[in-house]
Amino acid sequence: MLRLTQRRNLTLQAPETPGGHAHVSAASGLVRTGNWLHVVADDSLFLATFPLEGDAPGQLLRLFPGELPLEPKARKALKPDLEALCLLGALADAPHGALLAVPSGSTSVRMKGVLVPLAADGSLAGPVREVDFTSLYTQLTRELGPLNVEGAAVSGPRLRLLNRGTGDQGADAVVDLDAGRVLRTLEAGEPLQPDVVRTVRRWELGRSGNVRLSFTDAAPLPDGRIVFTAAAEDTRDAYADGTVMGSAVGVLAPDGSPMFLDGVDAKVKLEGVDARVERGRIHLLLVADADDPARAAPLFETVLEGVPA
Repeated sequence: MLRLTQRRNLTLQAPETPGGHAHVSAASGLVRTGNWLHVVADDSLFLATFPLEGDAPGQLLRLFPGELPLEPKARKALKPDLEALCLLGALADAPHGALLAVPSGSTSVRMKGVLVPLAADGSLAGPVREVDFTSLYTQLTRELGPLNVEGAAVSGPRLRLLNRGTGDQGADAVVDLDAGRVLRTLEAGEPLQPDVVRTVRRWELGRSGNVRLSFTDAAPLPDGRIVFTAAAEDTRDAYADGTVMGSAVGVLAPDGSPMFLDGVDAKVKLEGVDARVERGRIHLLLVADADDPARAAPLFETVLEGVPA
């Protein structure tokens, strides 16, 4: 079992919405670039950025116009549900790379992602631009049933999406997209189309107690492997929240097959991961969804013991 060490809570300089809380609660994706940590939350219209070291409060970058209501049910119905954050290489209008915030696709209003250019030091540059996933996700729904994309990472020539199979009908799956074609589509400012899909494969990750583990995020390693997080949440579908029974961390081989899985020692819903090789070991930073607007999401760290770097 992996031991999590908490580094900080994800507090903010100011709340996203007047009258709201000055912290990220529903953290759902994490990417480290330079000395910065970038976090998306599935109930937010903003991207949050934190210094890598220390516990200084984060800053917000607006991704979508408008304002979400504070009342939980109304907010849930209207949120864009950005569930993953993916680091991309250089683009024509983002020579230092970019972040792609990826929506879940679990409802018709959760089909818009955002492309965010990066500066040379890994901080955020602008302007941001919306990315339409509707056509791509419509095709994936035909193949997989209810969609709930929660992880995204570039692995060599592939942009790998992880679908979270929450509920009775959903399927955990690894979806490989043609990364080159995706980048060309993004550079052209066009909607993502089904022709970027290369393979779709379903996987079973096992259970925590009586509840199955399902993918919640992904992060690339230099050799083509991908570290993923998974959570066991007792819920009937991709929309409703449920009791969290536990979380795990795993590794996908370059061909997309699971090759390692271990639980964590805290009863949290891990939803975001960043992985890197340091001093011959795989070091992870992880964020958890607090599932409570009044609570700040935590940032954890751990090391994958027993997994070759």
